[in-house]
Amino acid sequence: MQLACVNAKGRGATDRLLTAVVRRLSDNGIRLTGALRAVGAGAGHCASALRLLPDGPVIDITQNLGTGSAACRMDAGALELAVAGATERLATQGADLVVLNKFGISEAEGRGFRTLIAEALGRDLPVLIGVSDVHRAAFDRFAGGMAIALLPEEDAVLAWCRQAITQMTEGGHVV
Repeated sequence: MQLACVNAKGRGATDRLLTAVVRRLSDNGIRLTGALRAVGAGAGHCASALRLLPDGPVIDITQNLGTGSAACRMDAGALELAVAGATERLATQGADLVVLNKFGISEAEGRGFRTLIAEALGRDLPVLIGVSDVHRAAFDRFAGGMAIALLPEEDAVLAWCRQAITQMTEGGHVV
């Protein structure tokens, strides 16, 4: 099982790091699936959208609850549509690597992209995921000690990705 996580400090830093890594891997012909936070999508600091890899669509996963609302803005239905889309792509198009922007509250609670992560690992595909300090304990429980924490540096993350893909292809597990 090849599962790695990364946490870059600063608001949006992990998203930027993963976006840069995905861009470089894509430029080198690596087949990717998963989801990254879409840059500039949505209005306001709580708005969030995911871009399914490798080429979209962008799915808005937050809902506008109006000014002054303190309730959770996550649109669970939209998140599950993103999960279903990424999982379908894995099943129909295959991939060399699965990349996800984060192991968040949905995953910590047993939902969200956990099914995609499990499906990929079950196929011996490497998975790279952003994990914040807030959800690190839940991720560690989920990973059961099998995940490696990467330095939040582009070259270090790329090196792990390339090594994981090479091990997978040498083992005959390319799908």
